[in-house]
Amino acid sequence: MKKLALAAALSLVATGAIAGGVAQPVIEPVVIVEDTSSSAGGILVPVLALILIAAAVAANN
Repeated sequence: MKKLALAAALSLVATGAIAGGVAQPVIEPVVIVEDTSSSAGGILVPVLALILIAAAVAANN
C-alpha cells in the first residue's frame, strides 16, 4: 500500500512539473540602424558653385 501511495504522490508531482514544460527563450531582434544619404550629397555644392561662377562671368561680358 505504501508503494502505491508513493507512486501516486510522485506521479502527481511529476505531472505538475511537466505541465508547464520548458519555456522557450525569448530572443530580442537585433535592430541595425544605417545612415542613409543621397549619392549626390558631395557633388551638389561644387556644381552650384560652378553655376554661380559661370553666371557671374557671363554677366561681366
